[in-house]
Amino acid sequence: MSLAQLIQPSKGNDVDSGSSTIIELVKTALREDIGKGDLTSLACLEPDPAKARIVAKADGVLSGLKPAHLTFQMIDSANNITFLKKDGESFNPGDIIAEIDGFNQTMLTSERVALNFLGHLSGVATHTAKFVDAIKRAGSKAAIRDTRKTTPGWRTLEKEAVVHGGGENHRHGLYDMILIKENHICSAGSIKKAVARAREYLNSSDFRIQFKSQADDILIEVEITNELELREALASSVDILLLDNQTPESLKTLVTLSREIDSSVKLEASGNITLNNVASVATTGVDYISVGAITHSSVVTDFSMLFDKA
Repeated sequence: MSLAQLIQPSKGNDVDSGSSTIIELVKTALREDIGKGDLTSLACLEPDPAKARIVAKADGVLSGLKPAHLTFQMIDSANNITFLKKDGESFNPGDIIAEIDGFNQTMLTSERVALNFLGHLSGVATHTAKFVDAIKRAGSKAAIRDTRKTTPGWRTLEKEAVVHGGGENHRHGLYDMILIKENHICSAGSIKKAVARAREYLNSSDFRIQFKSQADDILIEVEITNELELREALASSVDILLLDNQTPESLKTLVTLSREIDSSVKLEASGNITLNNVASVATTGVDYISVGAITHSSVVTDFSMLFDKA
């Protein structure tokens, strides 16, 4: 099979949806980078055996081994890559992340795409770990959660990277829970009406047929911004309250009130959460803290691939 054939979109359902998404993403990245061929490597090199290392140039938490490995294997199955660290493990500058035994031309063709996956996803894991460490130092047991603010096409991998960094996934998409936000409430007329309609839909045959699930499997979360909305949401027996865009002081007031009314309802803080204020948010007593920045604003971690001298 030619390289052009190998990186064409897959057909059929021979892999699960998560793996399929990652395979197609790697193929897309390779098509984008290679085009008709790696002109420099083809022009300058004979396909000789070579050994190389992937080396960290910064400290961080590792993520992205799966797509990096796929990249080398898709280009040339003769490239044998051995990872010396696992996803979720920390590393320091100079640490060897992987050793590669293969052929110079195809290793170089694979290099940039593989390092792009490692760099971006390790950046997400590293950024997540900083938030997790900040709330641990504050003595809180709150969990750091991601959001849907992900790079299009990268969501599966970015959410895996959040877990590698010690965080938790919120919903993966619009299909796995109900999150009633400001515009839903505005369109429905009130929190009470929105929640009632949501429960009615979850008990309908349309829901069971389309989603092949049961109403009890789906959580209902409602975004609130003040005490009045909090009381209305709790009266509707929701599962989670999303306390949005609060100061630590107002957040503490809402947390205390919610615990007094119904201590079983989980509480999630969101909106403008940074490393500078996450500890004060965590100590208000919320169960979860959602941070969009861990996926949309993480800094890429720097890695290099270095050939061993002959």
